[in-house]
Amino acid sequence: ILSPPAAGKKVLIVYAHQEPKSFNGSLKKVAVDELKKQGCIVTVSDLYAMDFEPRATRKDITGALSNPEVFNYGVEAYEACKKRNLTSDIIEEQKKVQEADLVIFQFPLYWFSVPAILKGWMDRVLCQGFAFDLPGFYDSGFLKGKLALLSLTTGGTAEMYSKAGVSGDFRYFLWPLQHGALHFCGFQVLSPQISFAPETASEEERKGMVASWAQRLKTIWKEEPIHCTSPWYFGQ
Repeated sequence: ILSPPAAGKKVLIVYAHQEPKSFNGSLKKVAVDELKKQGCIVTVSDLYAMDFEPRATRKDITGALSNPEVFNYGVEAYEACKKRNLTSDIIEEQKKVQEADLVIFQFPLYWFSVPAILKGWMDRVLCQGFAFDLPGFYDSGFLKGKLALLSLTTGGTAEMYSKAGVSGDFRYFLWPLQHGALHFCGFQVLSPQISFAPETASEEERKGMVASWAQRLKTIWKEEPIHCTSPWYFGQ
């Protein structure tokens, strides 16, 4: 008997919301349930519950600094990564990423970006030497072969995030996140799951958004990644 394509696949959900009963909490829960049902091994990094440290500081390096005179975080994190001298919370998250076939980021959009705690996760976890090197980025980033997906909620409606809308095309704010961070590290990026304006939607519409996410996850392993080039985001 052929095993289903998802059996044994590892998924990491990096989740950034303060309230378990929130709409983001529902999206996270339905993803865990659906993926487990498929036989996936699902790990959740619940950043607020973990009280994850978002600040990139010299405390992230446990060994001696390569230049104690003038602190350069990027250089020191790179050296510490090579020597396994990063703090345990960073190493634990890197291990989860390393093992994952798919990383889902679940968060509410803050100022066209991720909440600070999730930005801090990216700053600290996706360091040089682990996620990329120079050379060794974009298509040759160290996380190549892994899939990444942004599942996010917005305050504004879909109309607001259209080309003619007041906020511009939603693809514009995806550029720094999907291209500048995820694709830079080598991830193949799947289309985002955007739940527009759940706060102002009806109960029925919210249920529909959760159901469509669960439905999409049923065939997630068959999806083709997007073309991570500027035309996808900004047109020709």
